[in-house]
Amino acid sequence: MNIMAKTMADRHSIAEARRNLPSLVRDAESGKAVELTRRGEPVAVLVGRREFERLSSGRQGFAHAYREFTSTVRLEELALDPGELFGDLRERTPGRDVRL
Repeated sequence: MNIMAKTMADRHSIAEARRNLPSLVRDAESGKAVELTRRGEPVAVLVGRREFERLSSGRQGFAHAYREFTSTVRLEELALDPGELFGDLRERTPGRDVRL
């Protein structure tokens, strides 16, 4: 999952951001995205350096790789049986009791 989808809860006006920049930078460094607004409209996002490098690396991600793979390999021709491949991976015990 993308960081923007996970943590876009922090929203600050640019005026607030000026007053609280050190705190907002710490939030961004810790992995939280900070949305900046002007007159209530989103205009920018403050992210940490690590996230910026990940986003700007040009790496396409799983969805792109999967589309590329399925454009060259026809999955139905592989005749894969998910039960045969993954059947013994699931724990067969009933699990823990989660009643409230």
